[in-house]
Amino acid sequence: MSYTDMQNKKIHQGRNIKRFREMLGIKQEALAFELGDDWNQKKISLLEQKEMVESDILTQVAQILKVPVEAIENFDEEQAVNIISNTFTSNDTSTLNAINVQPTFNPLDKMVELYERMLEQQKDMIEKLEKILNQ
Repeated sequence: MSYTDMQNKKIHQGRNIKRFREMLGIKQEALAFELGDDWNQKKISLLEQKEMVESDILTQVAQILKVPVEAIENFDEEQAVNIISNTFTSNDTSTLNAINVQPTFNPLDKMVELYERMLEQQKDMIEKLEKILNQ
């Protein structure tokens, strides 16, 4: 697949919502609850099947998942896999040695930040569920 083909490839926004939701450990029911009374698990399932998602819903989902809207709009797993597989072929350490990666951030800090955000979301969800149970 050429670079031009990859640029013209359609991004499946619903599938991207599902990927980010699953990476964050959020169930469809929890996302539906966060989106409001009009939403349920079935509607989230249908949303995740849509290639293009309405911008207002996309914005709401991005805020709930705490990811940039652009991440959902632009993430292409196939392209990411192709780039990785073309960069790091099996047992080819020469490619790794040739790349001088100097990230401007500490990857471990980013993982800790993501973990803390996930814990905070889980805590928020527990508090909301407790309120519902107490009503």
